Amino acid sequence: MMPIVLIGAGGHCRSVIDVIEQNGQYKIAGIVDNSLSIGTNVFGYSILGNDEDLPKIALTFKYALISVGQIKSASLRIRLFNLALKAGFELPSIISPLAYVSKHASIGKGVVVMHNALINSNAIIGDNCIINSKALLEHDCEISNHCHISTNAIINGGVKIGPESFIGSGVITKQSITINKNSFIKAGSIVT
Repeated sequence: MMPIVLIGAGGHCRSVIDVIEQNGQYKIAGIVDNSLSIGTNVFGYSILGNDEDLPKIALTFKYALISVGQIKSASLRIRLFNLALKAGFELPSIISPLAYVSKHASIGKGVVVMHNALINSNAIIGDNCIINSKALLEHDCEISNHCHISTNAIINGGVKIGPESFIGSGVITKQSITINKNSFIKAGSIVT
């Protein structure tokens, strides 16, 4: 198993840890968080340092994943993603073994696909996205960079979602619509 560093130690990190442990492709080397967390751990994984330590940590470890969640704004995830790339990390995509991703779908860098998500044929997922538990992305969807598709959201065929958007839990979209950049769609919405 290849060692990977997680960047962010909050609630989303705990879910990402579970996916990585189930996936079996990577071994968590530790977590980067704020200075107040150094010396603590999450599920037994040590906090290795803070954001300023990323270049030094990248000298030892090749892979990293952003494990900060995203609700109101993608700005923190974007900042950390860019810091990790600048430090020299590679950002692989991590897919739960309980998810289904069509072999005809495309997934960018640093994406996490959580348990029981389903990504159908010809779907395109950009970089640094969260495809959360039980999300359904139908055929021909295009999810731009830095988006969070929340739990149990249904993105019907041909939908295009602009960069840095948040799609809340249980959202249902009509097919073939476009959702603009920086959109915030609240939980339970029906988007037509």
